[in-house]
Amino acid sequence: MLQVHNNNELSAQIRDWKQQGKSIAFVPTMGNLHEGHLSLLRIGQEQADKLVSSIFVNPLQFDSSEDLSNYPRTLDQDCKALMEHNCDLVYLPTENDLYPQGMSHMTAVQVPDITQHLEGKYRAGHLTGVSTIVLKLFNLVQPDIAVFGKKDYQQWRMIEKMVKDLNLNIDVIAGETIRETDNLAMSSRNQYLNQQQHIIAVQLKQQLNHVAQAIRDGNNNFSSLTKKAMEALNQAGFSIDYFEICHQQSLQPAIPRDPLVILVAARLGSTRLIDNIEI
Repeated sequence: MLQVHNNNELSAQIRDWKQQGKSIAFVPTMGNLHEGHLSLLRIGQEQADKLVSSIFVNPLQFDSSEDLSNYPRTLDQDCKALMEHNCDLVYLPTENDLYPQGMSHMTAVQVPDITQHLEGKYRAGHLTGVSTIVLKLFNLVQPDIAVFGKKDYQQWRMIEKMVKDLNLNIDVIAGETIRETDNLAMSSRNQYLNQQQHIIAVQLKQQLNHVAQAIRDGNNNFSSLTKKAMEALNQAGFSIDYFEICHQQSLQPAIPRDPLVILVAARLGSTRLIDNIEI
């Protein structure tokens, strides 16, 4: 596996593969890899000739309430996992490689409408930071395919819209959420939960399942369903940011005939968790 640290070396390798007619799948990450990330790598490997990943803890997507310096960094372990999953190249840029003029006056990519609520409401600047870095990485890697996980549902749908709006010739593929044995969605944040919190955390998926089943059984009173779910989670010890039923693509408030997705974000102690379920 090639480990590439600068943009010129990356561009040269990508150009060489393109000249050989090789297709490229890309899985961007911030490191601290778990089975959720690895499942995306397997999808990419199946879909293209060459598999590229990146590890970059992007400061532009951290809001003021998050501590960038405490984000877990496990580079050696991550590179070993990428190699074991037959990744052909991992791009390991520094902040200066991607933001050589700094971030204060950085051109930003804002994807309208789909980012105005949910994560966009509760994490100021986060989604703009994600869309900006993803477009920069797309320009550098020039992938034919990019793979994102459905756990970060709004992020995935935002990237889909950005690719379509900007006429990027990239096929965006979504990987299903990978879960721990107790059904908690895998996340780098789970390591911050203590044993008791981990037991409580599984109630996020339980409430999603409960609301989804009620809708399948014909209950279209979305307001009542979400209110009861939030009450149950509050009683369990969560602090809820949102629990909403939305249209799967636009993420606008849904009506019963829409393809639906239920999304939740909540804090348990100091740990913020997100999850979702499609109907």
